[in-house]
Amino acid sequence: MRILMVSDTYFPRISGVASSIRSFRAGLTRLGHEVDLLIPAYGAGDSDDPGIFQTPAWRIAPYPEERLMIPSGCLRTAKRLDSRRYDLIHIHTPFMAHFCGRALARRWRIPAVLSYHTYFEAYVGHYYPRIPQAAARHAIRLISRAQCHFAQTVIVPSAAIAKVVAGYGVRTRIEVIPTGIDILPPPASRRAAFRALHGIAPRRPVLLYAGRLAPEKNLPFLVHVVARLRSALPDILLLLAGDGPARASLEAQSQRQGLAGAVRFLGYLDRDGALRDAYQAADLFVFSSLTETQGMVLLEALAARLPIVAIPALGVADLLASRKGSRASDADPERFSAECLAILRDPALRARLALEAGDLAAHWSRDAMSQRLIAVYEPLIDEPEVAHCGVRGR
Repeated sequence: MRILMVSDTYFPRISGVASSIRSFRAGLTRLGHEVDLLIPAYGAGDSDDPGIFQTPAWRIAPYPEERLMIPSGCLRTAKRLDSRRYDLIHIHTPFMAHFCGRALARRWRIPAVLSYHTYFEAYVGHYYPRIPQAAARHAIRLISRAQCHFAQTVIVPSAAIAKVVAGYGVRTRIEVIPTGIDILPPPASRRAAFRALHGIAPRRPVLLYAGRLAPEKNLPFLVHVVARLRSALPDILLLLAGDGPARASLEAQSQRQGLAGAVRFLGYLDRDGALRDAYQAADLFVFSSLTETQGMVLLEALAARLPIVAIPALGVADLLASRKGSRASDADPERFSAECLAILRDPALRARLALEAGDLAAHWSRDAMSQRLIAVYEPLIDEPEVAHCGVRGR
């Protein structure tokens, strides 16, 4: 198969959507399929990857990491792609990429699949507080329903998001296919080297969070958890691997609560290098987001045999349901810190959870999830051409 994936976001913009696209593309390619990407240009020059097509894009003033593809640029790029004769379009985001992908599906009379990655209702209050929330949520539901009805199939990363999308009145077939990870042999331990590099004592208890530092991630909660843990573990340390718009407020909160030495900001770490070392160097992975549709970093932590304590909200609940390699907590700092403390104080429990984590991660492999995606694609491509125009008549 030859597939075109279209997205409003991709690397160097670090996000769960970008990671999901990269994971599925790598898995599909490894299984013998050809996958091209149509994404915004980020101003760093053309990609070295011949399968990545960048279209001119505007910067979005309040959010310097984001780009909005220019419609005329999309049209010019579309003409360049006419000769590639794709079998299917996979649309990953709902902004300009959706309209571009929709136009291309109609132009080439091929099927369209849509991924619903993000629970947008939970975001509007953080990013657009001046918009009446009831009106914003209503608009999101209407737009989401219309966009999902265009596609032949909607892919969601978790059962919780499938329920959300179905609740919007979407009648298009919905398939739950989480993003998989590449299960690699455990690397030689870098725990001591990472700790030495960052001046962390070998026996100091370390919590790790990885991901964007953004309002929707509920990160002030983790700072409150550290404050509670400090009474039992005075040398507790929380490492925040990532960056984003909430960093300054988190630094200020840490200062106000007298936790400057207990909360450390590492910035973004290379996923295949320093971040893997950070997973090894930590004793526990902590995650407090209430809006996550899946949580790729949770899978990465499990694959690194790092036990998890998290709030079982939305897509995270799927991963925590078995209690293997992890413990779930209510969204209460006292209870969350108690779960962390129980694991940190019990080396045998932590060792058992670490073994369970590695076993559980194997069920979420990149190849297994890519195979499931292929099973969605193939029947659509085999349908009569009249069904490939992308118009669902709804």
